[in-house]
Amino acid sequence: MNKKLLFIPLVLFMGLVVMFMIQLSRNADGDDPTKLESVLVGKPVPQFKLEDLVEAGKLYEQDIFMGEPLLLNVWATWCPTCYAEHTYLNQLASEGVKIIGLNYKDERLKAVRWLNELGNPYLHSLFDGNGMLGMDLGVYGAPETFLIDANGIIRYRHVGDVNDRNWNETLKPMYEALIEEAQG
Repeated sequence: MNKKLLFIPLVLFMGLVVMFMIQLSRNADGDDPTKLESVLVGKPVPQFKLEDLVEAGKLYEQDIFMGEPLLLNVWATWCPTCYAEHTYLNQLASEGVKIIGLNYKDERLKAVRWLNELGNPYLHSLFDGNGMLGMDLGVYGAPETFLIDANGIIRYRHVGDVNDRNWNETLKPMYEALIEEAQG
């Protein structure tokens, strides 16, 4: 009886190995582990009322997403990947890409200092200190970036940093198509 019990850990271990192999083969076949589908794709940005990050008391609502295609970038000072992507966002903004920032579950003073020191690529900076808008958007963490059309409809969700590769391969063609659509 004791000899049979020795095989149970081996069988469990082999089962885990098979599960890992299946998952690895999925990713090797082109599945993108950073692509998390959002139930909000195709729907308007959720209703909200949030303060400006820098100007406490100045409120924004979802109408700031109307009029032209833009990116909504979720970021925080506690996020090392956000730090890595920030230079690229500044570059995109200098090239005319419209970006709204959502400072997510962060300390306001640290976030303001960050923008003062590293540059501010955002048309508007929303302060989501309690993370409620992030939760409504289905945010798992920072950074995440949403592509929003001129009618305030979420068209795409990107998890992870925006960098040269994913901007040029995925986000830029979609962003440019939305600009053409808006000019109509």
